[in-house]
Parts: sequence; structure tokens; C-alpha cells
Amino acid sequence: MNTRVSVILAMLCSMTVAQQTWTDHFQVDKKNLVSTGKNPYFILEVGHRLELAGGDNSLVISVLPDTEMVDGVETRVVEERESEGGNVVEVSRNFYAIDKMTHDLYYFGEDVDMYENGKVVSHDGAWRSGKNGAKFGLMMPGKIKVGRASYEEVAPKIAMDRAKIIAKDHVLVTKAGTFKNCVKTEETTPLEPRSKEYKVYAPGIGLIQDADLKLVKVSHMKAAK
Repeated sequence: MNTRVSVILAMLCSMTVAQQTWTDHFQVDKKNLVSTGKNPYFILEVGHRLELAGGDNSLVISVLPDTEMVDGVETRVVEERESEGGNVVEVSRNFYAIDKMTHDLYYFGEDVDMYENGKVVSHDGAWRSGKNGAKFGLMMPGKIKVGRASYEEVAPKIAMDRAKIIAKDHVLVTKAGTFKNCVKTEETTPLEPRSKEYKVYAPGIGLIQDADLKLVKVSHMKAAK
């Protein structure tokens, strides 16, 4: 292959990357959205709990009994509690709903408490679908297709995370075990063009890697009667 052809192919590849299409609007019948359910890679059932850790940092994800009406939809509250060096730095209440027909899981926003020295200092990153131009995003599709690129949250100037599925046969070794046939995503945001993180989801469990954090424990707490 001559140099000129190589240069042209490189330019075409660059243009393809630059023109990546990100889906930011989802045709959904809200009557099909429910606050409890699951798809192969996300469990939205009360009591499901994941614990991830890496170094001195940890993340605990808990599906709570609480629900919240957001943008006309009853959503399930999923708490994420992040700690650094044993100290809580962020607690968020995330709002999810799942389509009972397609099993697509949608993200409707979050309430956020940021901590310093044990005290709440801000609510940066909080947003709700239907307010201030924000719209719900797709967190995890019911059917996995490598190359699919979608916004997880659409809150202009606040939260614009988006994920591209880059593998569905990923293998990951964690302290909680070895997991096969995992979905791996590449997460970016136009709010921070140089930012890039990777997440891994295991079938029947959910998130098992978030950047440098990996799963150490999965459990299911029984809901109080």
C-alpha cells in the first residue's frame, strides 16, 4: 500500500470516529416503564447490592425499597455510596425505570450529596428528567449490540455521560470471582472531552468494574416487611 493511500485511509478513519452518532432521544411508551425488573446486565430488584473496591476507594450500590415519581414515571431509587480512605465523599440517589417489554433500562436522574469532613458541601451533578431541559437516557439496553452508542444522561451543562458498547464477551477476574461473557463499555462526556472511563457488567449481576474499582461482594438483602 502506497503512502498516499495510507494517508487517505487514516483520514477516513479519523472522520468516522469524529462523526460517531450518539443516540440522545428514545422512543418509549411510558406506560411500559416499571420500577422493578431486570435485564441480563442490570438488576433493578429491591435488596440487590454490589460492593466494589480499589486501593483505598470503594463504591456500594444498593437497590432501595424507595420509589420516586420523575417525569411522569415511577422510578426505583438506587443508592451509590462512594468512599475514599474510609470517608464518604458522595452519596447519590439514582432514579431508574425498566421497560417491561424490551427490558431496556432508563436513567431518569439523581439527587447528589457531596461530602467533605463528614458534612454535605454541595449537590453538584444533580438533575432530573423533565426539568431544565433534561431528558432521561439509556443506561443498559435489553439487547446488547457491540458498537451501540447512547447517552446515559441528557442534562445540558450538568451531566452528559454517554457509553459505547465495545465488547460483549469480555472476561474479568475480581476478588468475587471470574466472570465471562461480560459487557464492556467506554464512557465519555462532551463536558470533559479528554475524559474516558471503562465499565464492565456481568450477566446476572450487573456492574463489576467501574474504572479502577472491581467487585468484591454481591448480595441480595431481603426487604423488610
